[in-house]
Amino acid sequence: MTSTRKAAMRLRLLLPLVLTFALAACGNGTASGGGGTATKSIRIAYQAFPSGDLIVKNKKWLEQALPGYSIQWTKFDSGASINTAFVAKSVDIAAIGSSPVARGLSAPLNIPYQVAFVLDVAGDNEALVARNGTGIEKIEDLRGKKVATSFASTSHYSLLAALSQAKIPESAVTLVDLEPQDILASWTRGDIDAAYTWLPTLKELKKGGKTLISSRQLATAGKPTLDLGVVSTAFVQAHPDAVDAWRKAEARALHLIADNPDEAATAVAAELNLAKDDAKDQLSQGVFLKPADLASAEWLGTPDAPGGLAQNLVSAAQFLKDQRKIDAVPDLETVRRAIYTKGLPGVLDS
Repeated sequence: MTSTRKAAMRLRLLLPLVLTFALAACGNGTASGGGGTATKSIRIAYQAFPSGDLIVKNKKWLEQALPGYSIQWTKFDSGASINTAFVAKSVDIAAIGSSPVARGLSAPLNIPYQVAFVLDVAGDNEALVARNGTGIEKIEDLRGKKVATSFASTSHYSLLAALSQAKIPESAVTLVDLEPQDILASWTRGDIDAAYTWLPTLKELKKGGKTLISSRQLATAGKPTLDLGVVSTAFVQAHPDAVDAWRKAEARALHLIADNPDEAATAVAAELNLAKDDAKDQLSQGVFLKPADLASAEWLGTPDAPGGLAQNLVSAAQFLKDQRKIDAVPDLETVRRAIYTKGLPGVLDS
């Protein structure tokens, strides 16, 4: 083999390693770019449920507020998959339920992210529904039945809470881990007897089933669940101004839901491929806070006065520990450090 051919061979062998190193250097969990003409990017994980997050996406408010950034929106089906993405450092900001956040802040995951926004409080937009023809009329009738939910989601947490409230051990029910679209398919085939899930899948299940309990009822009984906006700690530290712009956009969406429900429904309908009236009905089933309330003692709080959300997450983690879903419960101070309140309430009021 000539020296020229040997050199070419070495180049072919080294090229994949060089490319791998270059890609690894970019995947550090923060927005890409930093100088020169490179465009910075924000990787956002969203879920297809009616929320202000979909309004921000549809109206491109974040793109307008941050022209120097490339905004990349990626759809995820559940909080469990979003947690996996954070572990892989492939997402910067996400819409995710409080139960998977409690899990993410607990061992063994210990994900370095910050809770920076409350998108909504679960109401009638999440519920446990039994399929017609199964003979299930109340939660106690679930013994020996097959019940689907998305594991590590707020619906999973609420299902376990509903079973516990009815004094039904988890072992007395066959739980099936399915994403919402798979729940609907299994429901249609008759493979499952009941399901705990969220809109818009929930609406389809209700057409052929009976609602046994909703997350609104469980919240009244002391087991509230929420949809939260979280940001990786690395991104918060590197791009605090971008995080402020995102929080302002989300607050603007909450104002729109409250002040102009028709316009809000139009945006959500476009994102979920629904009729406007359907989107408006689904939005009405959630509980959306006023932006100013997020900095109150009940929710995020302020840098000087941490809010009650931290205790809510600790309580959720304790429930998951009792159910043997996580290894350990983080202490309250650890969770408080994971609530991002810098700039509140000013950021939300502006």
